[in-house]
Amino acid sequence: MPAFFDTHAHLDYPDYANDLADVVARAQTAGIVKIISIGTDLESSRRAIHLAEKFENVFAVIGWHPSNAHEAPPDIREPFRALAGHPKVVAFGETGLDYHRLPGENQDAQYKQKQAEIFRQQLELAVEFGLNCVVHQRDAFDDTLAQLQPFAGKVRGVFHCFGESVERMKRVVEIGSLVSFTGIATFKNGQNVRDTLAATPFDKFMLETDCPYLAPVPYRGKRCEPAYVKEISEVAAQVRKCSLEELSAATCRTAKEFFRKL
Repeated sequence: MPAFFDTHAHLDYPDYANDLADVVARAQTAGIVKIISIGTDLESSRRAIHLAEKFENVFAVIGWHPSNAHEAPPDIREPFRALAGHPKVVAFGETGLDYHRLPGENQDAQYKQKQAEIFRQQLELAVEFGLNCVVHQRDAFDDTLAQLQPFAGKVRGVFHCFGESVERMKRVVEIGSLVSFTGIATFKNGQNVRDTLAATPFDKFMLETDCPYLAPVPYRGKRCEPAYVKEISEVAAQVRKCSLEELSAATCRTAKEFFRKL
């Protein structure tokens, strides 16, 4: 069975509180040999590390999600420095910019500024610790790319849950960063994602679930879990017109190069 990684999962979410061991076991049975659990604030990051300590094939990314930026202290660097040296912490994130739901009432500029500051601090930490960043952007592509640009050559980003155009994918790749595709690639209305997946260089993308969200067909609308990378990989191989073995070799190699502590 071809092996794959789930490079973006939220195993610390309460959705898995009652059956996490079974979820991890099902992933292994499906050939998903490594899972990266993503932090969204300090406590979530600590939980991700705890899960990485509990399960041999689980690793952690630590960071502060832009949608939670309003809850962050002015400087998040010190508490994350205390976590970053853990042997199973493989990147910072998920970080970035999200303009999808702005607070309004003349607070938008301040909200965006706080997101940008928290993003910058995590990029600086990534340079300090020699790690890369898991990047979240929603309705903020140009600003996100502009903020990452000065760090090109020092930090690479993976734009996770990528749903943008071929042209935008090329802009990400041009600065040395990557993209990652979810179960949206299997959706009936996901042709734009499939078009971008088909055009992405073979060594510039990874696969993920973003679970518990975005379960692929035939599980759409249900709780997602890492085992479902299998269904995503099958569609991705069809789109790429390659074998599952070729896709496995390429995406796992890319993930190991990006998350160097895997």
